[in-house]
Amino acid sequence: MTHDFDLFVQTAHSLADVAGTVIRPYFRSTIGALDKSDASPVTIADRMAERVMRAQLAELHPDHAVLGEEFGLHEGTSRYQWTLDPIDGTRAFITGRPTFGTLISLSHDGVPIIGVIDQPVTGERWIGVTGRPTLFRDDLVASDFQPLTTRKRASLSEADLSCTSLEMLEDAPRPNWKTLKAQVKRMSWGGDCYAYGLLAAGHIDIIAECAMKPWDWSALVPVVEGAGGRVTDWGGERLRIGSDGTVLAVGNPALLDAAVACLRS
Repeated sequence: MTHDFDLFVQTAHSLADVAGTVIRPYFRSTIGALDKSDASPVTIADRMAERVMRAQLAELHPDHAVLGEEFGLHEGTSRYQWTLDPIDGTRAFITGRPTFGTLISLSHDGVPIIGVIDQPVTGERWIGVTGRPTLFRDDLVASDFQPLTTRKRASLSEADLSCTSLEMLEDAPRPNWKTLKAQVKRMSWGGDCYAYGLLAAGHIDIIAECAMKPWDWSALVPVVEGAGGRVTDWGGERLRIGSDGTVLAVGNPALLDAAVACLRS
């Protein structure tokens, strides 16, 4: 099937633009956060941003399904589905750190074909499209998008490993992440989706996380892989609906087998 990538990319940019318009006024403001049933925080900014993106999709692509973190699944009549996470990294957002982002993806038959990581405060945006190089724009530097390439560290001993939180890994279905940590050069914490953008830009080599939902990882796959990396679960398998929630991203695909072996050991 031939996809109208240019039209869908235009939609993805438009969604990121309207979400950013909603989110920016709330950043470092006095808004509070509520706890959802899983104890994760949510703010009025999350919910308003998802609502405006859903409204735009209802107008532009009424036959497409929409899955959002805040308001669940709206069934469509086509084979396309948009997946939205208005603020990935709400803890960072409510504590004034600009390491959160808006995640937008489009899947066809369950496979992500377009992904956007947008940082609405710093003006950074990554966009990945199947079969095309990942592009990046930093509004503070230039308005044009430029292609990105991941860093090709040759071995785990040279690699920088990242994860959003220790708490996440302590709940991992496979507890052997410490084996991977022992093999890499260094480990850093924090970042949420922003870390995957940094991996695509060549600043991080490996990310290992778990308890990830489809709205957490769908947008990341085209971004990382379009820059030359790979994204799988901890077993080295392609991510899919129903996966165990583990995510492993590597900048150099040659590191994947060694990383998976550590996580399986």
